[in-house]
Amino acid sequence: MIETTIAFSRYFTALLFGAAIAVSFAGMARTRKNYIAIGCLTVVLFIFQISCLQTWGMAVTVKLYPMLSHLPIAVFIVVYLKRSWLISLTSVFASFLCCQPPRWIGTVLGEVFDSASMDHIGYIASAFLIYYFLQRYAVKSVRHLIERSVGSCLLFGAMPAFYYLFDYAGTVYTDFMYRGTRLSVQFMPFITSTFYFIFVLLYYAETQKQASIQRERDMLDTQFKQAQTEFASLRQIQQNAASYRHDMRHHFALLQAMASKEHIEEIKEYLKTAQSDIDAITPIRFCENETVNLILSAFAAKAKQSEILLTIDAKLPDLHPFSDTELCSLLSNALENALQASKQITDSNKRIIHLRVFSKNNKLCIDIRNRYQAEPIFYQGMPVSKEQGHGFGTKSMAYIVEKHGGVFQFLVKDSWFIFQATA
Repeated sequence: MIETTIAFSRYFTALLFGAAIAVSFAGMARTRKNYIAIGCLTVVLFIFQISCLQTWGMAVTVKLYPMLSHLPIAVFIVVYLKRSWLISLTSVFASFLCCQPPRWIGTVLGEVFDSASMDHIGYIASAFLIYYFLQRYAVKSVRHLIERSVGSCLLFGAMPAFYYLFDYAGTVYTDFMYRGTRLSVQFMPFITSTFYFIFVLLYYAETQKQASIQRERDMLDTQFKQAQTEFASLRQIQQNAASYRHDMRHHFALLQAMASKEHIEEIKEYLKTAQSDIDAITPIRFCENETVNLILSAFAAKAKQSEILLTIDAKLPDLHPFSDTELCSLLSNALENALQASKQITDSNKRIIHLRVFSKNNKLCIDIRNRYQAEPIFYQGMPVSKEQGHGFGTKSMAYIVEKHGGVFQFLVKDSWFIFQATA
């Protein structure tokens, strides 16, 4: 009686363990409602399995196990958790693979103690232990992989799916693995190694693709921020111009009064002051490109407010590979980093930034250099930011240059931090 109870406990634990891992991989939220749902499903499936066992015996039940257990769990994930069939089947195949370590541990203990009960007890104990470690260290990563993209899900699920199919085809529905032939011994290691080789290659390609998408996303985010800067500058200029137009009639009235009294010197002084005011609200013209000119004007104003000496020598060639948004993003990121580094310098006389944009050998060349307070940190040729959420600007700069087949470098020389790019 006790041995029978232990055996049935082992079978229920196996079913519960597999179902719990599958729904966890599929992303089931940890709520009371969900726990009750998966618990009821497990009990119903266990009753069906017991009925099948009593009606047709163990041999038939084992062969029907995929229909009695795995398929209902896959359907539950699709219908109840609203997941795709791909995610559902991948989760089930992966959970089947996770069920093997407890089985092997139970088998070893059963052989050591020469007891079927120890086999079952070893399985039950190891199942709870492995479930804990999977929940803590594996579930989140697996969920991220299978939800990341269809390609990532296929890559992850290929090997568990193959193992599942091979295990049933080679041990349940046939005795292929038990014949001891050379083919049966060498087949599984060969296929496993082949799958691993293909997985590494395809997963590398997938990660490169995802990295490229992320770089595009970062660049778009940077361009959006740059566009906000442009609009803010335009809005300020328009407001200043509107204010000056509104006051123009007052200026004319005052000048007319001065002229009627022939106060020539006062008129000259007033016009000098007015000219100074107009110059203050008019963007400085650094180059012919209006968009780039607006960006440079905005950063020139920022530098002046922060008591930073910013010198700009921008001579854009008629033809260059960058779009206006890419060029502005490149310059904005570089100048923003230079401004932030310069602000850290306590001695205002050393707050210096030099920007040069010129053409050489039919190539657009950019040279931006600034002084710094703290020594920059580099990793694989790229400056590294210590602040959380920073460092995307330099990655975006590198991506833009490399996108057009150009070259770039970040370096430190004679107390200058330098960014140079050619494309």
